[in-house]
Amino acid sequence: MLNDIVDFLSQSPADPVRLPLLSSHKTILMILGTYLLFVKVVGPKIMESRKPFDLRGPIKVYNIMQILYNVVMFVFAIHFMLGPGDYNFRCISNLPPDHDYKTWERWLTYSYFFNKLLDLLETIFFVLRKKDRQISFLHVFHHMYMLYFSFMYLYYYGYGGHGFFMCFFNVIVHIMMYSYYYQSSRRSNSRDDLWWKKYITIVQLIQFGIIVGHSIYTLKQPDCPAARFSAYCAGTISVVFIILFSNFYYQAYIKPKKPLEKAI
Repeated sequence: MLNDIVDFLSQSPADPVRLPLLSSHKTILMILGTYLLFVKVVGPKIMESRKPFDLRGPIKVYNIMQILYNVVMFVFAIHFMLGPGDYNFRCISNLPPDHDYKTWERWLTYSYFFNKLLDLLETIFFVLRKKDRQISFLHVFHHMYMLYFSFMYLYYYGYGGHGFFMCFFNVIVHIMMYSYYYQSSRRSNSRDDLWWKKYITIVQLIQFGIIVGHSIYTLKQPDCPAARFSAYCAGTISVVFIILFSNFYYQAYIKPKKPLEKAI
């Protein structure tokens, strides 16, 4: 496995077409560095002596945009994989550069990468609203990993293929998640969570389980070398996320809550 990773990282970009922000590591690392610095250091420091911003209007617009964006991505991805792309789900490979629908594959895959950039705004809203409790290690790590891994996949592996198939399970989760956020944003007078909040985490865990299963299945195909690196990476990080999200679910929904101490 280690040799596979070294060989993979030493190769040139798989596709000569470099869509915006995909030309080098430098730009993405600068974005991620700025994001981390703002949400963990600069942002909280700026907001320390300020009142939280009332961002209910912008957040509603953002959530609606995310719902529509992910629904459109999902519909086009399903149509493409089952239709023009004619994916072989036993061994999912990138379409060749001269394929009639290669441009489709490039832009559909890129739309997912770009959405990972948009996801970073969610944490910015948390900072400006002084919701520091929601800026957890899991939250920040998940957002940073998803953006950088998407970049790495597109830069080294190309557009489409096994990673394209794996990532679009995440689109279903995002449709649910941002629908929840939108509904919550309309309940400004209630501190109670919507009853179906915990099921978002359950769907996320199912998603990771499917990715692990399909990655193992792919690796067991001796005549499918094209997707091996993607299967290794997707399967491994999904195991990590299963552990992290399971711990979150336990802490949030199963672990008994300590009764509040009475004021003396």
